[in-house]
Amino acid sequence: MNIPPFTLERYFAKYEFSAKYLLSSSDCESLTLPELLEMASPEMRKTFFELKLGYTESMGHPQLRAEAAAIYAGIHPDQTLIAAPEEAIFLLMHALLQPGDHVVSTFPGYQSLYEIAGSIGCQLSRWEPVEAENWHFDLARLEALITPQTKLVVVNFPHNPTGTIPSHAEFDALIGMLRERGIYLLSDEMYRFLEIESGATLTSACEAYERAFSLFGMSKTFGLPGLRIGWIATQDAATLARMLELKDYTTICSSAPSEILSIIALQNKQTIIDTQNARLARNFALLDEFMTARPERFQLNRPRGGSICFPRILGVENTLDFADTLVAEAGIMIAPSHVFDYGNQHFRIGFGRENFGEVLELFGKYVDALK
Repeated sequence: MNIPPFTLERYFAKYEFSAKYLLSSSDCESLTLPELLEMASPEMRKTFFELKLGYTESMGHPQLRAEAAAIYAGIHPDQTLIAAPEEAIFLLMHALLQPGDHVVSTFPGYQSLYEIAGSIGCQLSRWEPVEAENWHFDLARLEALITPQTKLVVVNFPHNPTGTIPSHAEFDALIGMLRERGIYLLSDEMYRFLEIESGATLTSACEAYERAFSLFGMSKTFGLPGLRIGWIATQDAATLARMLELKDYTTICSSAPSEILSIIALQNKQTIIDTQNARLARNFALLDEFMTARPERFQLNRPRGGSICFPRILGVENTLDFADTLVAEAGIMIAPSHVFDYGNQHFRIGFGRENFGEVLELFGKYVDALK
């Protein structure tokens, strides 16, 4: 496969498990296994502890698909496919795309959302937001990028790394633009239900458009990335069937314990989501105060959703060098814009962890001491 290294993941591999403090993480605080099992019904707890560690259904556990489908309006369990989120992106693009197809993706973003298409031989275009307009993605810019060869548009809202979300009217107009041209839509919705602004939660793309594929999972909103469980939901039965065929060449099936634990989490989704959002609100208030107190050092466009944002740092020539030095001298990891192939003046900061306030205070002492 002709595909470049995954810059963000290689950077995380270098520091994530050695740095003492993480301000780089995009997920929310994880539950422990006992905490999750404490939420389980007696029936599900019995199912988990009596589980045989054998193969599972390739489509995913029927009850897990039912719980996943219940998140959406009008989606049946048979319209979902369980896979690790990264795997789901890989399967969809290989099921849908051919060399020479044109793909437009929101950018900056998670590298898989465009690089896999490039490895297939697709032509790529980047739909970039306007920083001065609070990272707004302008539909006119997208329309200018679309060609007769455009097969797929890839979006990610709430957006990683900026936290931006379009308005409901803009998202409806986006779907209308693609439907008019018969273009497929992959909607990465991994941060859904973490909207900071009230009423900002968008309709899931798979509910609104027959050629849309919605990606969701346990990693970000639920804070359970160790389960490696996600799914694609879609009305497109033919493409979903092809993805299932291709899954025989990747994982074949998901982990049996992970599926049961994901069912338990989804059965308690409102409790988990409410807890995560309360933590995010507390932490973002601290971050907002932190940035406001240092206008000579940071410029922050307020995120509308998600557990991350993408401030500009002032007085630093290169955020990659700054980030490396920060880890070495203070043990604090951030994600420099280099890992998103987006210049050298920004960094991603995650505010979904329980110890965020403590680490932010240490970060403040470090930057305040800089000349």
